[in-house]
Amino acid sequence: MDQWGARWARENGHIKQVTAPGHSRARCCYVDFLNTGPSVAGTLRRQLSRWNNIQRLSNVTVTDIVTHDGVAVGAVAINIVNSEIVTFDAGAVILAAGGLTKLFRRNSASANMAGEAYALALWAGADLVDMEFVQFLPIAHLAPRLVGMDPIMWDPFRYKLGGRLLNGRFEEFMHSYGGTDNGNYSTVRDQASYAVLKEVEAGRGSPHGGVYLDFRHVPEEQLRSAFGPVIDRLVANGIDLTQTPVEVGPTAHYHMGGVRVSVKMETRLEGLYAAGEAVGGANGANRLSGNAITEALVFGETAGRNAADHAMKVCRRWESRYAQQFVETAQAACSLRNPGGLPPIALQSELQDVMWECAGPFRTGDALEKALARIQQMKRELFSLSLSGQQHFDLDLQDWFELKAMLTTAEAVVAAALERRESRGAHRRLDFPETDSALSRNQTVEMKNERLLLEWTPVVS
Repeated sequence: MDQWGARWARENGHIKQVTAPGHSRARCCYVDFLNTGPSVAGTLRRQLSRWNNIQRLSNVTVTDIVTHDGVAVGAVAINIVNSEIVTFDAGAVILAAGGLTKLFRRNSASANMAGEAYALALWAGADLVDMEFVQFLPIAHLAPRLVGMDPIMWDPFRYKLGGRLLNGRFEEFMHSYGGTDNGNYSTVRDQASYAVLKEVEAGRGSPHGGVYLDFRHVPEEQLRSAFGPVIDRLVANGIDLTQTPVEVGPTAHYHMGGVRVSVKMETRLEGLYAAGEAVGGANGANRLSGNAITEALVFGETAGRNAADHAMKVCRRWESRYAQQFVETAQAACSLRNPGGLPPIALQSELQDVMWECAGPFRTGDALEKALARIQQMKRELFSLSLSGQQHFDLDLQDWFELKAMLTTAEAVVAAALERRESRGAHRRLDFPETDSALSRNQTVEMKNERLLLEWTPVVS
């Protein structure tokens, strides 16, 4: 990545590394405080553009992975431009559609992080692992209003500059929950999220349901040196860090679970691979800051190399009958015109509320049972929804397929959370607050006859 121009921050001729939350040593590389992700993505896009034999498609929503005789052989998709159903013949398929944090009302996800990779894997016959472990970033921005800036921007500033977390009484509180914060942000994310929400629950939160992040003890020249032109953008938003703290709170940020793969990143379905946040099992019950980009790069390279090797060995011809049942399902969805029916986005919005309230940072068996019942009911309501039927860029159609995947993935998360009757890492059960050593196991999810089946398996070290 450095040779391709990622422009990592450097110090004394070497790539600079810092200590991030939960780290025991400085190991986290970055570009600058705000642009590590965009820089990595931009570097990869520039490298991709140099290869004329790679075809890139936009405005295409994959609805199913096509399989034949237990092998992934292609995909079915909708061209959102004209609602045309298209099929793909593929020697191998890689699921790299990211995580599922859009399932929650409060989230830091891009608009398309709705859990499609997990649903596609289940429908195709692959299995998932660790679906109950959703990571909530403790200090996403709540107030004052922030326009045109990333709500999770405070995370690197917090641990690199030592911003103080204060409750509504302007008291530091992390030590009351077993953390060793002291302005250094050394407390891991699940513990910090728990502490913030407990302060809010006790009536010691900030006005917008979070806590304060305070940089007023940091000299102005140090703030400007670290933030650069971001300081001026914050001032334009009415935020002067030398004069006032900001309000922050937990938000769904990352998913430790996902598609179960081998060391080759291949699922149990031959020819189907996964990479990045779509993969489950690599982070256990809680992810350390900085590991997401690392696994995207490492898993991406591994999946790509092995998928290419597999595709080179494939000797078969595509037959349209392989995709017929998936095409027919897509056609049925495209023709939904139920007078008075709800648009798909209405159920998406309700699902986000249900997941935040019942399967968010704090969970109980009763709340999870309530969520599971409503999710299963929503699945039965899918074909009673109404689509606009417009000829071009039918976003209702895209929302419908996204909702279908969201419901399958949400059901997997809730069902797995119900079965794990303990608190571990990012999974907090208020009715089972202790960690149970007997549950030091992975939980897998598969689909049989449109029903989810869960199984406990030993942890492979």
